[in-house]
Amino acid sequence: MNEMAQLLLSLVTRPKKTKGKKMLIDVRTDNIREGHEALATHIKTVVESAMSRFSDRISRVEVHLSDVNGHKVGRDETRCVMEVRLLGRPAIAVTHQDTTPDLAVDGAAGKLKRLIESTLSRESSLAGLRDHH
Repeated sequence: MNEMAQLLLSLVTRPKKTKGKKMLIDVRTDNIREGHEALATHIKTVVESAMSRFSDRISRVEVHLSDVNGHKVGRDETRCVMEVRLLGRPAIAVTHQDTTPDLAVDGAAGKLKRLIESTLSRESSLAGLRDHH
């Protein structure tokens, strides 16, 4: 692993303390090299903000960034895959592709937040139905 990738990982993977538990944010990048420190800060901020409501139920968030076009000339596209591990549940993941790493991260975080809200709401509704029967 090169030095810049190490720096990115060390900046982003510091766990956030959540009521005695830790939500680990693990970031991996394939070939995105520009602005690592700013990108690392952006990812950490976006993930912590989007997941804050659920942080006591999350053990880990994995963020995978990759440049879809590689070194081809033309429009750069970045893919962001976010996977969350909710305590006691299987991992769930979303993908968002956009023109920049920041936009890809923002889009994936929004999708992941909505998916978690939907998942937890559905489970809560089902639990309520079971309690009444």
